[in-house]
Amino acid sequence: MAWHDVIEAGAVQTRESPLESARFGCSVERLAVSAGSGSSLAAVREAVAGSAADVIVLRYPAEYIGWYAQLTTLGRTAIFADSLVYWRLRTGEGRAPEAAPDLRATELTGSAAIEDLVSDIFLSYGNHYLANPLFDTADALAGYQDWALRSAADGGCLALLDRRAGGAGSRVRALATLEEDEARTEILLAGVVSEWQGCGLYAHLLKAVEDRTLARGAGEVVISTQGHNTRVQRAWARYGFEPVRTALTVHLVRSALLPGRER
Repeated sequence: MAWHDVIEAGAVQTRESPLESARFGCSVERLAVSAGSGSSLAAVREAVAGSAADVIVLRYPAEYIGWYAQLTTLGRTAIFADSLVYWRLRTGEGRAPEAAPDLRATELTGSAAIEDLVSDIFLSYGNHYLANPLFDTADALAGYQDWALRSAADGGCLALLDRRAGGAGSRVRALATLEEDEARTEILLAGVVSEWQGCGLYAHLLKAVEDRTLARGAGEVVISTQGHNTRVQRAWARYGFEPVRTALTVHLVRSALLPGRER
């Protein structure tokens, strides 16, 4: 879910998710309680009671510690699906790495190349979909590929190229997909291809995003990841990002759909 939905929205946000519904073969709805909304559990109860979706993907502020026990009483199976940690960088304050003349950032548009890169970079990423037995791992990865292609169609797919390499495809070392508005750049996906991980390239990718954000006059770069992904959070901290908010993810599933439950 976007930064606005989880951090800034003024009320409980309920949204159908037709792409996820088609991908996973069951109806999926997104429900977000932002940190700034002041919404109560009663509003969540009402939204859940009024939903006909098979799966409701709920995100809410982690400080609402007592909510999960109550979510188990709403007539659905509540599946805890990790946390999402949000970080922010004020543009111009990043601790950029030393310049690397052989690296160049450019927009990427080729759909086949993007799909291959996302598959390579995020194959082992433990996203929230994997908590739900209704969702297939391959379908979850396909969702990331579709997400990246939609960013590319809007001009928001940034690749880090190595000038020293041969063919066009072999030059890509890292990839970031972006959502941009006047105030900020939100990094949706970011990673280094598996062969080049651990070589210090991730900081150069963050610099490319920060430079692009500065060039268009926006004031911040924001990003999020699953709470268990501490390795990338250390990289963000080294670069100058600061943690802002943690949201919990819970899948509220119609119990009859789960394996071993009677229909």
